[in-house]
Amino acid sequence: MTRKLIILTDPGQDQAAALYMILGAPQAFDVLGIVATAGNIDLSYTTDNCLKLLELAERTDIPVFAGCPRPMSGTLVTAEHVHGPTGLDGPDLPDPVTRIEEEHGVQFIIRTLREAPPGDITICSLSPLTNLAMALVEAPEIGSRIKEVVAMAGAYFEVGNITPTAEFNVYVDPVAADIVFRSGIALTILPLDVTHRMLSTPDRLGAMRALGSRCGIAMAEMLEFSESFDLKKYGWEGAPLHGPCVPAFMLRPEIFEGRHINVSVALDKGLTYGMTVADWWCITDREKNVFYVRDGAPEAYYTLLLECLSTLP
Repeated sequence: MTRKLIILTDPGQDQAAALYMILGAPQAFDVLGIVATAGNIDLSYTTDNCLKLLELAERTDIPVFAGCPRPMSGTLVTAEHVHGPTGLDGPDLPDPVTRIEEEHGVQFIIRTLREAPPGDITICSLSPLTNLAMALVEAPEIGSRIKEVVAMAGAYFEVGNITPTAEFNVYVDPVAADIVFRSGIALTILPLDVTHRMLSTPDRLGAMRALGSRCGIAMAEMLEFSESFDLKKYGWEGAPLHGPCVPAFMLRPEIFEGRHINVSVALDKGLTYGMTVADWWCITDREKNVFYVRDGAPEAYYTLLLECLSTLP
């Protein structure tokens, strides 16, 4: 069965890999549109990066919308220290010739959900949740029309990657994450606890380059650029590849492990601001609002990614 997707993203090299996994599985995914989000870098770059990636993959039929330029509260935190000054450093991708849509990304989300049958559309979130939360605030009724939200977000056992306690996507806009987590929408999150298992070793990056295709080579070059920060930070054999965990879970849920639990977002300013507090052992009687993915199989994950990349030009 083909899933209809709205993708929220802020490319970002690992988000590029997630997008290419989706585009490489057209029998599984029908992408209705991409909403570019401020996150890894500011919105002007993330919109261009979405267009560049679609042009390289020859999928300019997919519309790109600009979302909100800042979080719902506070100032935008970005990650050029990981992703480079364009957010997508590595390959030399030409400036896009296509253009973003005139409609705002939040309005696209609202309109598309209102026009579709209830339960027809999945939200695939690879970024901060600002635009979905804004849509839910403006049009609360759309929540019941969403099939599910599958998001790269949060951490608990691996704690934080932007602060000692917070994962980047949630920390950029904790208010938005809190709105989505408390919305009652079916929600699956792929946190650092699983993404840190998915290491892009030299052999795995070499396999991408060995595909010989434009997208395969560009993907290897992107990840070879962004891995330098993580290799220095963690001292592992490869950098974690976060984004593709989201489409991989939708394609092959059996290669992951998790459980339904309560997850709350810490909003008090201080050391735990933006932390996702996961009640993994069900210590409280709080409502189980999240399917929390804690582990996965790296070899199967990278095999799936290569299969999808191999279908692209």
